[in-house]
Amino acid sequence: MYAALKTSEAAAQFITYARDVKQLSAHTLKHYQRDIDSFVAQLEPSDADNIHSLKEYHVRSWANSLRRKGLAPASIARHLSSVRSWFQFCAKRFGLSHNPAAGVRAPKQARKLPKAMDADQINQCLVAPSESDLDTRDLAMAELLYSCGLRLSELQSLTLAQIDIQQRLVTVTGKGNKTRQIPIGGVALDALKKWMRQHPLAGDLQASTPVFTTRQGKALSTRSIQTRLDRLAKHNGIPVHVHPHMMRHSFASHLLESSGDLRAVQELLGHSNISTTQIYTHLDFQHLAKTYDAAHPRAKRQKGKA
Repeated sequence: MYAALKTSEAAAQFITYARDVKQLSAHTLKHYQRDIDSFVAQLEPSDADNIHSLKEYHVRSWANSLRRKGLAPASIARHLSSVRSWFQFCAKRFGLSHNPAAGVRAPKQARKLPKAMDADQINQCLVAPSESDLDTRDLAMAELLYSCGLRLSELQSLTLAQIDIQQRLVTVTGKGNKTRQIPIGGVALDALKKWMRQHPLAGDLQASTPVFTTRQGKALSTRSIQTRLDRLAKHNGIPVHVHPHMMRHSFASHLLESSGDLRAVQELLGHSNISTTQIYTHLDFQHLAKTYDAAHPRAKRQKGKA
């Protein structure tokens, strides 16, 4: 039988353990402390005096209060995760018989739709500011991202061995060690050929040579690719922050809108589960609504009727 233990003391020991034994970062410790303090603050004094008296309804009541305060589902989930970890510690250290937070879940998060550029914005974005080697390289990167729907990591690690100019194919290995081949569009292929003629190692290209490099011939970092792509977009007057994943989203949404072939888009993106790809079916609802209104016999309202 364990003696009564104040929640404040149990919290202090947990933070000490997380700092000294788990060696968690100061940032994580700060969140743990703040989240647990939030939970303890709403307890009745009698409940706060003994951690063994806490039940699931205490946690559920607290989570509901966070929701009423307007906290986002993701924030509530983090709060609950902190308290859940604390109770796990208390079960091992103080013999807590159960984890009161184990069955409490945060409200479901609204699924965010990927941001994509429309075709006009893509055309505006994909223009090299000059004929310099760096601008030629940046345009080739952007064209390949949009033409093939590559992930940032796939583009960054790309070598000449993965490019088949004759067959107009790029071969990449993505998440889950899944290899896929993707056609390279004509415009992207021309941009790539132009860059390869200006490549710093053009006189000594090997299969292992990185496709996109610095002036010194070293592979570009993912951060540099992100920065250069956004620079290209800003130079061409695109009013939003453009990043590699936005190009991938644009590739997927434009291809799906034109073809309607969800399975093909899934394969080209390298998604293991088609449910991941299905999010793109929601991207252009206005386009779908207009198509429905124009094509469906019962879509248009009759004049004079609500």
